[in-house]
Amino acid sequence: MRARWIVAALGALALAILTMSVPVPWASRPAGIADRIACPVNAKPANLNFTMKDMRGNNVTLADYKGKVILLDFWATWCGPCKFEIPGFVQLQEKYGKDGLQVIGVSVDDTVDKLQPFTAQFKMNYPVLQGLGHDDVQEAYGPMWGIPTTIVISRDGKICARHTGLPPTKSGEGSLEDHVRDQFEHQIKALL
Repeated sequence: MRARWIVAALGALALAILTMSVPVPWASRPAGIADRIACPVNAKPANLNFTMKDMRGNNVTLADYKGKVILLDFWATWCGPCKFEIPGFVQLQEKYGKDGLQVIGVSVDDTVDKLQPFTAQFKMNYPVLQGLGHDDVQEAYGPMWGIPTTIVISRDGKICARHTGLPPTKSGEGSLEDHVRDQFEHQIKALL
């Protein structure tokens, strides 16, 4: 019995660590430099040669969105941190979609019957793709140490940023949802 509690505690600790932000080298620039450099010069090309089904069963090819700034979000309906990010992504798509932003959600392990009520509840105004059975897509943007994992891709198809988990916040500085939206908005505006 005691061993089960130890295993459960270690599992909870591992999950907590996986949902924390993973720092990226270009995110720690001195103030002002991030405004001038939207994407690292050594940014890798994003593999957009994948076709997945949307919730209506239509084929969607990621390459169809080349030329737009893509916010590619890997998430699941059961993921607590994902639920904090999605409202901000809805706002960003609404605000910057006309300027060339395309948010794309890839549900990593949910079936359509779980996705449809979830996307309706969260009023998701962007394509939600079925990632179940598409480990190749996750491998192309991985390794995925946890979800949510969000990839920011430039108009020319380069991976400019990668976020795993929720960004760290300082208490008293607005809601978590606002903080998440603001972090992504800064990066997106630099690429639009």
